[in-house]
Amino acid sequence: MIGLDIGDKRIGIALSDLLMLTAQGMETYQRSEEGKDIQYLAAYMKSHDVGRIVCGLPKNMNGSIGEQAEKVQVFAEQLKEHTGLPLLYWDERLTTKSAHQTLLEADMSRKKRKAVVDKIAAVYILQGYMDSIR
Repeated sequence: MIGLDIGDKRIGIALSDLLMLTAQGMETYQRSEEGKDIQYLAAYMKSHDVGRIVCGLPKNMNGSIGEQAEKVQVFAEQLKEHTGLPLLYWDERLTTKSAHQTLLEADMSRKKRKAVVDKIAAVYILQGYMDSIR
């Protein structure tokens, strides 16, 4: 299973272990063009034998779907069509804030935090989903 934190500039990627107990942060992918982004992720998923996509959905604090969530849904649906894999959305409200807080507590510099925060947010998204199905 793969967890994705999709942003306009970067995509955080996390993978589950084989038993689907823990999520590991794998990388932060720097976006370029939508078609190239889809191809990269599809190849990544194939090489890691991914069977399901868990995509963070950045809802507004009142639970509504805003502009950013709509952009995420369009991209995720294209990824689903390209890979043929099942896709589900996970409410990612506050995951990036939690990731920033974790990295601050680890006394990580601002520059280093920027490089890994999306990957950590993807871990929170995937771990949250896996915890919910147990």
